[in-house]
Amino acid sequence: MMTLATRALGALLALTMIAGAAPGARAALAADAPDASPIGRTPPRLSYVDGEVSFWRPGAQDWAPAQINVPLAPGDELYTAHQGDLELQVGTRAFVRAWGDTQVGLSNQDADFLQFKVTNGHVSIDLRSLDQGQTVELDTPHAAFTIDHPGYYRVDVGPAQTSFITRRGGRAIMTPAGGQSVAVTPSEEVVLSGAPNASVQAYVAPDLDVWDQWNYTRTEHLLDSVSARYVSSTVYGVDDLDHYGNWRVVSTYGAVWVPETVPAGWVPYSTGRWIWDAHYGWTWVDTAPWGWAPYHYGRWVFVDGFWAWAPGPVVVRPAYAPALVAFFGAPGVAVAGNPSLLSWVALSWGEPLVPWWGTPRFAGRPSWIGWGGPRVVNNVVVNRTTVVNVNNITVYKNVGVQNAVVAVREDHFGRQPVHESRVAQVDTRRLQPVRDGVRVRPDATSFVVSSGPAVRPPEGGLARQVVGTRTPARTTTAPPQGTAPTALRANEPAPRIVAAPKTAPPASVPPRPPFGASQTERERPAWPSGFEGRSQRVMPAAPRAEAPQPQPQAPRVEAPRAQRALPGEPANRLAPHRAAAEVHRGAPAPAGEARPPRGPERDQRER
Repeated sequence: MMTLATRALGALLALTMIAGAAPGARAALAADAPDASPIGRTPPRLSYVDGEVSFWRPGAQDWAPAQINVPLAPGDELYTAHQGDLELQVGTRAFVRAWGDTQVGLSNQDADFLQFKVTNGHVSIDLRSLDQGQTVELDTPHAAFTIDHPGYYRVDVGPAQTSFITRRGGRAIMTPAGGQSVAVTPSEEVVLSGAPNASVQAYVAPDLDVWDQWNYTRTEHLLDSVSARYVSSTVYGVDDLDHYGNWRVVSTYGAVWVPETVPAGWVPYSTGRWIWDAHYGWTWVDTAPWGWAPYHYGRWVFVDGFWAWAPGPVVVRPAYAPALVAFFGAPGVAVAGNPSLLSWVALSWGEPLVPWWGTPRFAGRPSWIGWGGPRVVNNVVVNRTTVVNVNNITVYKNVGVQNAVVAVREDHFGRQPVHESRVAQVDTRRLQPVRDGVRVRPDATSFVVSSGPAVRPPEGGLARQVVGTRTPARTTTAPPQGTAPTALRANEPAPRIVAAPKTAPPASVPPRPPFGASQTERERPAWPSGFEGRSQRVMPAAPRAEAPQPQPQAPRVEAPRAQRALPGEPANRLAPHRAAAEVHRGAPAPAGEARPPRGPERDQRER
């Protein structure tokens, strides 16, 4: 049954993508349209930043302060200062984290291969799951580490030594410069010392330190998300929705999410900026902490005076988009003395996206790819065999919402935050949809989100050569007007390429590095916790009834102003017996999340 449904969805997507082409070319497009699908390349997401973290992208003039929700592309690099932490989400249940004087970069991203380089510092990779055939590679100055099993991994790179640890059943293959590939087995640490041909020794994995424990706790928290009930399992950033809004059930759209931390008059795609991505072109980066999923999936709807994000019916394979908007050009927006303006509006329920990226067979043709709901054009539901021409799409529902159309001067687009350059007056009656993509050319300011001073990594770290199995990827889309087409900086050495490890037959045992000599032995681990403490976790008894005591007269407090009722009905309702328990317990505030230590404690761990 699942196979038939998947095939039907694929046939439907193939038909709906054939649009805007010349009549003579449509027959050929119908045959090869599935090959134009962009599904399979969701960029890693910068999902958490604390302290001083800097970002650099090829084409930018210098390092800039990092901002969450930036999608990474090959060639991008991040640096954490001594008091900095960062997190990348690289899969639904996969995270890369770094702390304390660490430089980490993304070198390659394919459907089955993700390659990072670490020239200095401390990086952990927490893979709670990994698709069959997918590998993650960490390139360091001493060796390349290839990971193809779920687990927890950590690499610490110093000036003269690199250590790599596997935990939670993780396995990896280590390929040193000029050496033979060896296996790193579960609960093992390998240490490489010296140059150019490092010596390798293996030890038992040490006990978890504070950084490892924080990683474990944070991942478990992120995976336990209530919002996962309503969003496809492969969408990133779902946990953020739990903390910054409310889920409601609306008859027209099903479950929708209403943000609660937005100012009056806020509209989607107005609190952020456009940046240039080598693969996707113009990409929206929002400043809201929840600003990933609602801007790359689903649709925005306006219900009872509220903006709400509608993920739509849960689909097996949602598709990432750099933004889900319709663009408009002049003369739809006019300002005296400067008619050259560009505007956009969030797509509403069921409206097709006209992509501005991808191959010629995909770009510029209306598509509902990754959308599981009805197909709507000009407020009319189309059937599954209708071929939609891009020129037929002239009406977008959200255009009729007050201030929903966001406009900027064309020469400001992609060069500064929208709130600094937004044009207030929009004549929606004269809007003209952009049919062939935004033609604004990026400049050096279009490659980073933030401006201002940023901490720079040491020059010694920038110049360190790493060992890898592939050369860094070049940009896949030629950037306009003279921007550098390479992912390497001028002072960045090319990696030392070694042969990729071959998959060993199941019956063979890959070689292991020699055991290291040491007088220190790890203590036996404690027994896993059982049920012996279960009786202590019962619900606390109700307080005893005591004689009423006279209370001092409380000061008069003005009642809070009545708030508007949210649309629809509450979505996250507890079962009746659970609700009673919450009232009995008094619903205590959740405990704060454990954080890595600062100051002397961190310094002690680094030694």
